[in-house]
Amino acid sequence: MKKFLALLLTLAMALSLAACGGQEEAPAQDGGDASGDEAQEVSVKVGLICVHDQNSGYDVAHIDGLTAACQNLGIDPTDTNQVVFKYNVNEDQSCYDAAVDLAEQGCDIIFSDSYGHQPYMLQAAREYEDITFVACTGDQAAVSGLANFKNIFPYTYESRYVSGVVAGMKLKELMDAGTVTDPKVGYVGAYPYAEVVCGYTAFLLGIQSVVPEAYMEVQYTNSWFDLAGEAEAANILMANGCVIIGQHADSTGAPSAVQEALEKGTVAYSVGYNIDMLSVAPDAALTSAQNNWSVLYQATLEKFIAGEEIPADYATGYADGAVMISALGESCAEGTQEAVDAAWAGIKDGSLKVFDTSKFTVGGQTVTEYEVNFSIIDFATGDVVFEGPTENVIADGAFQESVYRSAPYFDLRIDGITELNNN
Repeated sequence: MKKFLALLLTLAMALSLAACGGQEEAPAQDGGDASGDEAQEVSVKVGLICVHDQNSGYDVAHIDGLTAACQNLGIDPTDTNQVVFKYNVNEDQSCYDAAVDLAEQGCDIIFSDSYGHQPYMLQAAREYEDITFVACTGDQAAVSGLANFKNIFPYTYESRYVSGVVAGMKLKELMDAGTVTDPKVGYVGAYPYAEVVCGYTAFLLGIQSVVPEAYMEVQYTNSWFDLAGEAEAANILMANGCVIIGQHADSTGAPSAVQEALEKGTVAYSVGYNIDMLSVAPDAALTSAQNNWSVLYQATLEKFIAGEEIPADYATGYADGAVMISALGESCAEGTQEAVDAAWAGIKDGSLKVFDTSKFTVGGQTVTEYEVNFSIIDFATGDVVFEGPTENVIADGAFQESVYRSAPYFDLRIDGITELNNN
């Protein structure tokens, strides 16, 4: 590819992906340390398309992640000749327009941060074969047949599980004290997609590792970012008796609602997503599940700059520092840090499998086999857009999440979870 010619001239510099891992609380999103004289200028121009802006914790994680990765690789994220950010780009034709604009501005590699951007990134990738397009959270790279289209995603289920352990410790404390007798928890979900289902299932399994009888209700908002809608969903769940409210939605709406309810006397606590929620829920927030996107951005950019093949799907997790949880809130139960440390250690050494099939049932039965068709279907027409393989994703006693592609495909509805408004 002709775009690589200029890049290959820079290969005298040594690039290294520093390990971020080994922490249960959120480290700075640095992906390594290449500051000062160690950072060297690299001849590459990078674009990032964001579905929202700095007001969205999800987008902040991407913005900070790419910024840190670029800094570590000698790319100046404040120089628009090297990095261009596009904010508030909807999941529609405007994403294609943004991608084309970045291509015409001379970007060599273009990222997008939302699943709904993917079809428009694909459209642009077909037209600009010398440019690499990377859809974060996408699922079509491996089956699209395009060499210049890629997907990346972290093992979000790992941080969801560990944040569930934090919630489980609090729930157990409340039950041991007699404050709570019904171990019912709630979850504010954006959409009934596999990404969300995977996350809330891992969250409940983390809780059940401490309180086996815990069960969950899920309320969808049908939006990734909706302050009022997420607050309303949290209030519905608390009105139903849920005492812990988790979330897979991108605003502070749910934690803020839980904090307000707690101040009024309701027994309820929050587990957030993307960012530390203590600023909006200082008493209610226990922790947040977080992603360190700098790890994935840096690994992808390193391969790109070196002229190496970027995998169609790239996913990694706690072992490489790509996921974590935020600082534990003061309301956490005694012993929570020790429980968190043990969970991370088990995930890292493989002794703890988040989707261990002995830990859940579907319709009262243990799942011993589950086939997933990785073809891409146009659900409006039922037509197959891209033909993909069918794989049995149960192996070694566990659901093998993010192995056959980077984006989550865990869509089992396990016993103990009720979706209130999945219509």
